[in-house]
Amino acid sequence: MDLTMSKGHIPAYKAAFLQSCITGGVLKFGTFELKSKRISPYFFNAGLFHRADLLRSISTAYAHSIRDYLSTHPNLQFDVVFGPAYKGIPLATATVDKLAQIDPDRFEGLSYSFNRKEAKDHGEGGNIVGAPLKGKRVLIVDDVITAGTAMREAIDIIKKEGGELAGVIVALDRMEKMPTQTDDDGTPRPSAIGEVRRQYGVPVLSIITLEDLIEGLREMRNEDDLRRVEDYKARYRASD
Repeated sequence: MDLTMSKGHIPAYKAAFLQSCITGGVLKFGTFELKSKRISPYFFNAGLFHRADLLRSISTAYAHSIRDYLSTHPNLQFDVVFGPAYKGIPLATATVDKLAQIDPDRFEGLSYSFNRKEAKDHGEGGNIVGAPLKGKRVLIVDDVITAGTAMREAIDIIKKEGGELAGVIVALDRMEKMPTQTDDDGTPRPSAIGEVRRQYGVPVLSIITLEDLIEGLREMRNEDDLRRVEDYKARYRASD
């Protein structure tokens, strides 16, 4: 499943990230029941980025995605990268390190921060580990936004700590409408990512989207999985 030839269609760092997701077993194709009860032809498990080469792959992809966005949207400014506990913790710390590596002039002074699930009542106390958020512009790094509940909780933490939400970046944008009890009624609905953009008025970036995944399958000439993913996209496509 070599995606090297897809570099002409999607940026090289996206192709490399998608390749590492597949070879590392982070992205799998088959039949998977999601928490929403939808039956998906693919499954993305960011908890598997525990190996050094895979962590390097995702942090590099986050860093390049952020830098690419800044090249055309310089108004996005942030002082702290925040990783919601627990999956977001290694993602934020590794991304700060990689940003400083690829662009030290801009990011050498960048900080990371994350929350505790339970407040500490001794020592320095509090809910936040790393940089204080008060008066800081904060970029959230996480794996995916599914229903948006966990993301809103993270945003509430940032606001409670006196920080300002600057934006969000996730690894994968599934580009599908939010689930409801009448999920197959054919009613157009926005995605969870679209709702975060609308509600908070901030950019929500992603390393790859479902469109990138489809392009990768097309380059791999994986016709069966390509057909199933395209059918899924047509069924659950978001309206935004």
